[in-house]
Formats: sequence, C-alpha cells, structure tokens
Amino acid sequence: MNTTTSSDGTAIAYDRFGGGPPVIMAAGAFNTRSTTKPLAQALAPRFTVLNYDRRGRGDSGDTAPYAAGREIEDLAALISAAGGSASVFGYSSGATLALKAAASGLPVTKLFLYEPPFNTDDSYPALPAGFADQLAELVSAGRRGDAVELYQTKAAGIPEEVVAQMRHAPFRPDMEALAHTLAYDAAIIGDRSLPAALLATVTIPALVISGEQSPPFLRNAARAAAAALPGGRLSVLRGQGHDINPESTAPVMAEFLVG
Repeated sequence: MNTTTSSDGTAIAYDRFGGGPPVIMAAGAFNTRSTTKPLAQALAPRFTVLNYDRRGRGDSGDTAPYAAGREIEDLAALISAAGGSASVFGYSSGATLALKAAASGLPVTKLFLYEPPFNTDDSYPALPAGFADQLAELVSAGRRGDAVELYQTKAAGIPEEVVAQMRHAPFRPDMEALAHTLAYDAAIIGDRSLPAALLATVTIPALVISGEQSPPFLRNAARAAAAALPGGRLSVLRGQGHDINPESTAPVMAEFLVG
C-alpha cells in the first residue's frame, strides 16, 4: 500500500499495479478499492494502475467538513503521484466524480465512465433536495443501517422488499461501516440530472461503458453521456450488468488507451 497527501492534509491510500501509461481507478458508493482491484490487476500487464480508497473509506483518511471539491483535490494528488498526468476510470458515482475532476481542468488524458448514474427523463425519480444532509443526519444519530437502506432505496433503486432481505446478509456490516460516505456520494451526484453543459466542456477522449443487462436508466444515461461528450464513445458490454467484469471491461479500456 502507498499513500499520497491531498491538499487539505488527508492521507489517500492506494495500490500501484503494473507498468506503462498511468490509469487511476475511482470506485462508487459502498465501495473501497477492493471493488476495482480485479480490474486494476487485469490492466496491470500493460498499464500502471493506481487503485485508491476514496476519502473516508478503507485505508484513506478523512477531514471534516466534507466537500466534493476535496475529492477532486484527492485525484489531483494521485495524478501527481502518477507522474503529472493520467487517465481516470470512474465507476457509478465515481464516474460522476471522474467527470467533474476532468471538467475542473486536472491533467486527465483519457476518461472512462462506467455507468454514471444520470437521469435522462422522468422514468426514474430524481433524488430529493437535501438528500446528502438527510444521510449525514442519520449517521450522526447512530442510525447507520437506516442510512444504508435510504441510499439503497432512493439512490440505487432497490425494492424495499429486497432491501429487507439484505439486512442479515454477511456484507451488511461492511456497508454500515461505509454509511458516512453515502452523504459524500449524494453530494457528488446531486439530483442525478444529466449534466449536459458540464459534459460539453470535457473535450478529452472519453469512453462511456455500460452493461447490456444493466437497468434501463443506466443504459440510457451511458448513451446520453457518450453523445454529449465532444470526444465521447460508447461501449456496451455484452451479457454484463452494473457490476464490473474485468474480463469484459479491461480489453475495451486497453484498446481505447492505446488507440
């Protein structure tokens, strides 16, 4: 494990794999760097991959008060550790973070967005105003489980009966341990509307990745994001869903990186 220091003094932990042009991996809600590790390892034979824990997760530190801009500063520190420029891969809410980092002017060479959770129409509800504050208040009150379930139902769209079945799942304690970071993800994705104006400002080559079997709103979001990015391209992975399959994802990323 390596660490780099963000501009506010927060230690950001990451693993470095492989050798070659650098790629940084940003995971999504409920995720630590263990989620993106298999993909990082699949890319390692041809690329240097910095696979990191976003602040407040895993081995990374945290500094209050939270601001989405601090996560962009974390990526700036990682890019510096990578040599001064790098491609960035973002997964789910991490894709929204990666997009905002690229739009902020960081030296991102190529951008990968794996199913950013954007709404393109009224078929999927927007997140309510104050959603991030609501999550933070639940965590402050010691109601981590309630925060987990609120995010699962409102942000992830999981039916309440399925959420109830998951309460005693072996991974539930890990989800509750990350409950405080759900407010961070909510702050980054906002109301989840498609940021067409922001997308139009990102002119670097960008590959938007979607699973053929993912929920319709994520497939629609990927298609719309790819169309709105000036240098955008869409890749639909046959037989795949929202979970990252390294065997399907790594080859399309590698082709885009060297192309």
